[in-house]
Amino acid sequence: MAVKATSKKPLSGNRRSHSCRATKHSQKVNLQLVTLEDGTKVRMSAREKRTLNKVEK
Repeated sequence: MAVKATSKKPLSGNRRSHSCRATKHSQKVNLQLVTLEDGTKVRMSAREKRTLNKVEK
């Protein structure tokens, strides 16, 4: 089982039609399954994964 290693939450806002009607809309976090060097599997956001790869190089 993978551990969730991010504190990010879904964003919420409104979709706007041409007539300016507002309907609720949520944008979910892009979670990826990542296997760390010690073999543990972690679910982290794509941005965190990208930052982690940048720091390792």
